[in-house]
Amino acid sequence: MARALVPLAEGCEELEAITIIDLLRRAEIEVVSAALDDQQVNCSRGVKIVADTTLDAVIDDQFDLIVLPGGLPGADNLDNDPRISGLLKKISAAGGITAAICAAPKVLASAGLLEGKTATSYPGFIDKMNLINTRVVTDPVVIDEQLVTSRGPGTAMDFTLELIEKLCGRERRQTVENALMRP
Repeated sequence: MARALVPLAEGCEELEAITIIDLLRRAEIEVVSAALDDQQVNCSRGVKIVADTTLDAVIDDQFDLIVLPGGLPGADNLDNDPRISGLLKKISAAGGITAAICAAPKVLASAGLLEGKTATSYPGFIDKMNLINTRVVTDPVVIDEQLVTSRGPGTAMDFTLELIEKLCGRERRQTVENALMRP
């Protein structure tokens, strides 16, 4: 079974975090939500999420996918935590998928993972970072090899469905998507 890590930082975007966790679990992917500090995370709109565990408890585990929800100050908190950068580099080097949505692609940039890639983010984030070797686009979801980025809360379902397809195949994605009754 594929394993996914979803780090949850104080101030993360709850719609993105919950959509990612929920849809990956519907696809029968083992999802570990890990808080940077305490297991209860206060999200950007006041929703409280209790993570499965803390990041320290799973820091040495193996994952096929790491997905960073955005939101502020959540993305800043992820960006300022050296454990996240280390995990991103480790999973990427092992051939895993690294993914981020909304403001969180800036964390991928800080970790050096956007070098030579095409990516997207919420307006005003990676497009303002002067990433000379990164092609920044405004597509809702961008896949560049093992790197997946997306724009924001409104693209969270499409983003996560793409992650499911990339990790488990088109048939699994279709099964999950059909059950959602999307138009």
